[in-house]
Amino acid sequence: MAFSSPPEVLFRSILRHNSTPSSLESNFSSSTRKLYKAAVCVDYQKPVEIQEKTLPTKLEKGQVLVAVESAGINFSDILTCKGLYQIKPPLPFIAGQEISGYVEDVGEGVQNVKKGDKVFGLAFTNGGFAEYCVTNSVGLVKLPSNLSSVQASSTIVSYGTAMMALGRRAQLQKGETVLITAAAGATGLAAVDIASHVFGAKVIGLCGGVEKCNLVKARGATHVIDYNVEDVRARVKELTKGRGVNVVMDQVGGDLFIQCLKSIAEEGRILTVGYASGKIPNIPANLLLLKSCTVMGLFWGNYSKTKPDIFQQSIVDVLTAINKGQLNPHVGATFPLSEINEAFKYVEARKSTGKVALTMKQ
Repeated sequence: MAFSSPPEVLFRSILRHNSTPSSLESNFSSSTRKLYKAAVCVDYQKPVEIQEKTLPTKLEKGQVLVAVESAGINFSDILTCKGLYQIKPPLPFIAGQEISGYVEDVGEGVQNVKKGDKVFGLAFTNGGFAEYCVTNSVGLVKLPSNLSSVQASSTIVSYGTAMMALGRRAQLQKGETVLITAAAGATGLAAVDIASHVFGAKVIGLCGGVEKCNLVKARGATHVIDYNVEDVRARVKELTKGRGVNVVMDQVGGDLFIQCLKSIAEEGRILTVGYASGKIPNIPANLLLLKSCTVMGLFWGNYSKTKPDIFQQSIVDVLTAINKGQLNPHVGATFPLSEINEAFKYVEARKSTGKVALTMKQ
């Protein structure tokens, strides 16, 4: 089913409406007796608390009240709740930016969605880890028939990051070979999906363990390397017949980044997208000279402020590919809202494959 409105129209003004508070109570009267549950961060050093909040009685112009069915967990959400992310919201706050659900109510001037519509999208100022969320209508898109509610809540951040990384930054071409680290994770699996099914590239997925390797292969990788039992450099050399890979998308950092850099082809491109190892690599500049290669970074979320048109385009490209049936987001596990802290631990322990999502009782 096609989107009822072009995605580029729906997201055109997304960054001009980023002042929605992360707690529904902050702008509305608490006179109503209808309550909802939310996961509230009250202390950066303590687990998130499930609290009852009061539903708003009035929406502002352009706002939508979404009855949340599912909310995707990003690693940045976990860091935010620990006070370790680049941006620290004032306490207390409700985290969560990716949501799906149905429209409970709309404010004045809302035209792209109506009450009862199934929707998904971004709540830019958080508030998604709750049974209800107020966000601006421009951040929402009607749910297409080829995505489940859980899939939809787990798509935009990881797929938007991977789309911009491979498309705009690396300029991946059809037939090129791309090595993707942490390939079984949320962004890694999105990158495998996009590189294979949108760009037509040959994908080498790097991950740990037989189960994850099998998943990555099934999701579109041409080859997989299990770094638990295989030598990364030797295996890449074997698979590429000594040429090396054209593109690397690395989310791990540390020693693995250096191994990937040494495995790159002449005039190759290597992207640093994250540091799951906890170690930021020191890059030996002589390798850049010897390989005539390029190292580049990507902070996808920052584009929403510095280059909003490019940020929006990455989302539009993802939605267009989904609408064409090219992409199929994978959710490896779901947890009820009441078990949000267990879900955080599950992600931190690297037990997850693809995205992990919270589900709400509606």
